[in-house]
Amino acid sequence: MGAALKVAPTAPLNSLSKMPMSANDDLPLSDLTAVSPLDGRYARTSAALRPYCSEFGLIRYRVLVEVRWLQFLANEARLPELAPFTPDEQALLDGIVSQFDLESARQVKAIERTTNHDVKAVEYFLRDRCLASPTLGRAIPFLHFACTSEDINNLSYALMLSELRRDLLLPAIDGVTDALAALAHEHAAVPMLARTHGQAATPTTMGKELANVVYRLRRQQQQLAGCEILGKLNGAVGNYNAHLAAYPALDWAALNAGFVASLGLAWNPYTTQIEPHDWIAEYFAALARLNTVLIDFCRDTWGYVSLGYFRQRRVENEVGSSTMPHKVNPIDFENAEGNFGMANAVLEHLGAKLPISRWQRDLTDSTVLRNLGVGAGHTLLALASLSRGIGKLELDAARLAADLDDAWEVLAEPIQTVMRRYGIADSYEALKALTRGKRIDRDSLQAFIATLAIPAEERTRLQAMTPASYIGAAAGLARDI
Repeated sequence: MGAALKVAPTAPLNSLSKMPMSANDDLPLSDLTAVSPLDGRYARTSAALRPYCSEFGLIRYRVLVEVRWLQFLANEARLPELAPFTPDEQALLDGIVSQFDLESARQVKAIERTTNHDVKAVEYFLRDRCLASPTLGRAIPFLHFACTSEDINNLSYALMLSELRRDLLLPAIDGVTDALAALAHEHAAVPMLARTHGQAATPTTMGKELANVVYRLRRQQQQLAGCEILGKLNGAVGNYNAHLAAYPALDWAALNAGFVASLGLAWNPYTTQIEPHDWIAEYFAALARLNTVLIDFCRDTWGYVSLGYFRQRRVENEVGSSTMPHKVNPIDFENAEGNFGMANAVLEHLGAKLPISRWQRDLTDSTVLRNLGVGAGHTLLALASLSRGIGKLELDAARLAADLDDAWEVLAEPIQTVMRRYGIADSYEALKALTRGKRIDRDSLQAFIATLAIPAEERTRLQAMTPASYIGAAAGLARDI
């Protein structure tokens, strides 16, 4: 054996990796220093989520729910000790909601540093706003009246996901679906060699394959849009204990159901301290299924780019590879696939964890709920990547035609099917012997068809058939999507 390879001693790994931080030990938060790529590298794309899913967004929704509950108690429940609000008082309360801004949120967080309780901090923030009014001080005892924190939180998260779905998710999904439908129509009649098990199979059209995706997306989108969003407002363990202690004669179940409905949410009459979050699991399952459809599309499109069926429109000054100048990589589809996968990992955990709570309440859902925006954020990031990728696609019809012209064996299916119609025994076996595992050209198929004991017009029809013309109803199906 030769001499042993000598390796020069190296410095300990920790000494090599230790960067001098001195002045950088307390880096300010920015897109360069954020730990999450949603708030860092991809901050421009995910910025639209901030009014909804951030700490600011959650506090804003809590303020809204607390104010609307106070207004409901005075104006709808008509509690004897809380006279209906005057128009001026009503305007002041509405202004607390409509004018809630970052400075308002900072005030709430400052209070929280003393209370060490986030929902109570909102109550005290509203108390201070009422004290600043000439007349609203009378309403302070009814702030957060008969509520447990979860009465406020569950409604806040419900509003968050309701508005997120309406304002961001469904429009982004619509954009991708509409773009794919337009491509399906444009390429409805462009023949394409299908591949089952990765092998040449009965031809289709590119438009029909895109139409398949559009149909799947629309179905999942309908299910996401139709997911019922529930809320509760029934006290510490769901039995209206505090409500009835204060006003035993009132029908609190009916009143509170009306309040939840006034927020645009569905009423859940049976809960523990927390709304059980089953609807969140349903919502995220629908979103995850839609994401899975698009993962499937990303992978198929990646393959079509690899085959040359699609070219990608070049973007000036973009680089495909640091060493190979010719590269135009399908990075938008790769990024979309990766982010749909990240989204589903989060969504599936949320859907599996949130409906589970020990006895009447444990706190494991609280920290998990803070991540609602993470699954939605990666979904929106993936949809944005996908939209860019779809916008760069250019079909290479010549490349599709060349593949079809090299796959005459796919006509074994129609030939043996017509033979069956006319009662020819062992039709399938005859075509299997002729074509299975072999490359067949037009001439060999023409010669075989000429020997068939079928009507002359049928032989003529079969001999006129080509792989490119054997597309069934594909074009019409694509145009109908």
